[in-house]
Amino acid sequence: MKLFVLCSALALASSAFADLLGWDNAYDNASGSLNVVACSDGENGLITRFGFQTFGDIPTFPFVGGAPTIPGWNSPNCGTCFALTFANSTGTHTIHFTAIDAGGADFVTGQNALNLLTNGQAAQVGVINVNATVVNATECGL
Repeated sequence: MKLFVLCSALALASSAFADLLGWDNAYDNASGSLNVVACSDGENGLITRFGFQTFGDIPTFPFVGGAPTIPGWNSPNCGTCFALTFANSTGTHTIHFTAIDAGGADFVTGQNALNLLTNGQAAQVGVINVNATVVNATECGL
């Protein structure tokens, strides 16, 4: 039983660092209104906290989108800054990503952002493995 508990704890610890990043064209529109995402208004919303109105107002645009840490509207995790790291045959690439919406179990960004990470292969790969680390909000210009 102790071995099972130890193995389970190790599995949870290691999965905390690996995540998936997919894409949705909704996040590609710089003039897209923040009123349509979970982090719109409310005490924790990006409109309220920073005065942002559109996706393009966010300093990390196009690296914005949904995150698994945001369960819904007005989450205290709205605006969390992540370093998302992707490694492939061309090397290791890290972006700073601002969480603006609920992402379900994964991270979701625009196709253009995923293209920048995958050398134009977003449509072909669909979803990539990334390592996600919460970093200081100043890394995202907030």
